[in-house]
Formats: sequence, structure tokens, C-alpha cells
Amino acid sequence: MDKLRIQGGRALHGSVAIAGAKNAALPQLAATLLSPHPVELANLPDVSDVANMLTLLEQYGARIVRTDRDAIIDAGPARPAETGYDTVRRMRATVLVLGPLLARFGEARVSLPGGCAIGARPVDMHVSALSALGADVRVEGGFIHARAPKGLRGNRLVLPSPSVGATETAIMAATAAAGETEILNAAREPEVIDLAASLGAMGAVIEGAGTHRILINGPASWRPAAHRIMPDRIEAGTYAIAAAITGGQIELSGARLEHMASVVQALELAGARVWPGDRGLVVSGDGALRGTDVTTEPYPGFPTDLQAQFMALMTQADGASMIRETIFESRFMHVPELVRLGANIRLQGRTAVVRGGARLHGAQVMATDLRASVSLVLAGLIAEGETVLNRVYHLDRGYEQLDLKLRRCGAQIERAAQ
Repeated sequence: MDKLRIQGGRALHGSVAIAGAKNAALPQLAATLLSPHPVELANLPDVSDVANMLTLLEQYGARIVRTDRDAIIDAGPARPAETGYDTVRRMRATVLVLGPLLARFGEARVSLPGGCAIGARPVDMHVSALSALGADVRVEGGFIHARAPKGLRGNRLVLPSPSVGATETAIMAATAAAGETEILNAAREPEVIDLAASLGAMGAVIEGAGTHRILINGPASWRPAAHRIMPDRIEAGTYAIAAAITGGQIELSGARLEHMASVVQALELAGARVWPGDRGLVVSGDGALRGTDVTTEPYPGFPTDLQAQFMALMTQADGASMIRETIFESRFMHVPELVRLGANIRLQGRTAVVRGGARLHGAQVMATDLRASVSLVLAGLIAEGETVLNRVYHLDRGYEQLDLKLRRCGAQIERAAQ
């Protein structure tokens, strides 16, 4: 198990190539199980979550040809084999294969998923969506078992909250259901739009992706397809915060401003400067940082996946800031580790009060989940002395070559064996 050693105190300058979005790639990989035809997905990020999903598809019988950042997935010979917990324990997104397997084969049995321990993320909405389409779904013995021997039927689905995963499950299953499906209170995230575009290339008929009302006319007439994965807005936001917290300037090559409006607004309120460049966005942190309040919300609000990183930034701002987490109830596990580095943070339920201007000092810290891990890297970049981050396999789930990209911008960071 690797660890990262970080010597703080260097302003970062340079350019970072933003990889394909992990949270867009995973559902699109799962969606290839819907079609008997080959699907080419370009711009796949080189992260362990994607590697694990490709392994899972192969276990179902799909043939995969991988070249650099592209993959051709031929799920023609796939079959709905049972997967054990050891396969799915590493990531949450394995639940996304449930809808495609059920839609195509009329039956699916998938182990309850693992992933980051950031609070309860029940599969209830996935189950309810599939049940509304005519499936018999049961959760027992650590498995989700779904059956629809007579096929799925279009229906109106009203999600109790705009869950991204449940929206994606409903869309994928509905593409193979007979008749029209209407999804209300759907998630509006760019990753949902990208999934709809990928399914459209495969032959599905989908309208309204990116709004709270999505219509799907099924069943789809599948065909060979190719699609390019969107850039990772969370990775882009993380490096934007790296520029701001170190007082440097970084070009985010490939980043899209239209995906990051709430993040850019928060950064500018905090004193950073952001502007469009020739190849993406440029972020500069050459001014004083100001305490800024944020509340995590479904898109287009401030993303929960950048809450920990923004908290690290606020430890260096003038004045106090309040960070409220409304998506996951246990997403403040990075707070004790930031405090170990010298941060002044007090928790009040789902709100963290951060008193800025803290002088951080390097220490041994422990990664608890993907985004918490990278918040500690950001703090280590400006801490005095050496910060050692343990259990960095969390980082490898969602960040492609993080240490190398930071080093190219001037950070003193190295990976070492535990």
C-alpha cells in the first residue's frame, strides 16, 4: 500500500490536462451491457474505478480491446453471471450494471456495492425505479436480485430526490422498456447528459437530459456506436483549488466553464481569479483569500465532491467560513485529519465552521475516502515541513496520476511504498 510524501510551501504554476470524468465513464461502461453491438468509448480516465468496471464487464462475458485512453466493449457474448462481493467492494458504481443486465436479459443478481464510507447511500431508489418499470426486485443475503421475465414496461417515475445514480439506472433500464418512460425530479448533472448522449449514439431515444423531466421511448434499436467521455469537472475543480491555495496559477486544459459555474463563483468570492484560456480555464490565486460560505447541493449547486477540497482552501482564508453538507451525512471525516495539520475547524451537525489563517504543519495523516484524501494533499501543499498521506489507494480510484501532475506544476510530492 503506497503513501505520499509532500513538502509544502511551493506555489504551483503550469498546465494540467484534465482527464475524462470517472463519474461519466462508469455508467457509460455499464450501459454497454444493454447492446449486442460494439461500443467505443474514448477519453476513459486511467483510474482504478474504471479498471475495476472493465474487469466486471469481462466477468459478464464482454470482450474488451483497450488502447491508451479508449476502449471498444463488445457485450454481444455477455451473460448475467453472478458477481461476488470481492469484485464490487472497491466501488459504489457497480450497482449501475443492475439496470442494463435486467433490461437485456430479464434477470440480474448483483452484490450490494462498496466504495467510500461517506454515509448511507441506499439502493432504495434504484430498486423503486426498476420496480416501477415492472421488475420484481428483492434485496437479501447481501445481493440485489431483479427479475422481469416478461420484459420491462414504460411508466412514470417520480424520484424522491434527484439522485444521480438512480436517474442513471432508470434511464438505462427504460431504454429497453416497452413504451414511454417519464422520469420526474431527475438529476441534472452533466454526467447524466453525457450518459444520455452516449445511449443516443447507441440507438436510444431520450429527451430532456439536463432537466428535471426526462422522456425515454423504448425499446431502443441498438447499433454500433462511438462516444467521447466528458472532462472531469471534479478533477478540474480540485486543481483550481490547488492553484488558489498555493498562490499559484494553473491552466486546466480541457476544463469546461459551463460545467463549473458554482465552483468558479465560490472561488472568485474567495479571492481567486478564473478566466477562459485557449485550451480550457486558467485559475490564479495571487491575491488574499477571503472566508466564503458554501452549501453542497445537487447540480447546478456546489458539488459535494469538492466540499473537502474547498474546506482545505478556507483554512487559509481571512475570517471565518461555514461549509454545510446536505448530500451525505458522514462527509466530514477529513476534518480530524485537517485539524492534525493545524486547521481550526469546529463541527456543528452538518455544518463545519472554519476559522481561516491557520498555520499548517506537516504530519502523518490518513485518507478515509476519495475526496477527503485529496483535501489532505491540498493542505500538505501549503503546510510547513513534511506531510505523509497514508492509504492513497483511495486517491487512485478517482485521480489520474495526481502526484505526477502536481509535480509538473512544481509541487514537491513523491509516492513511496508503505
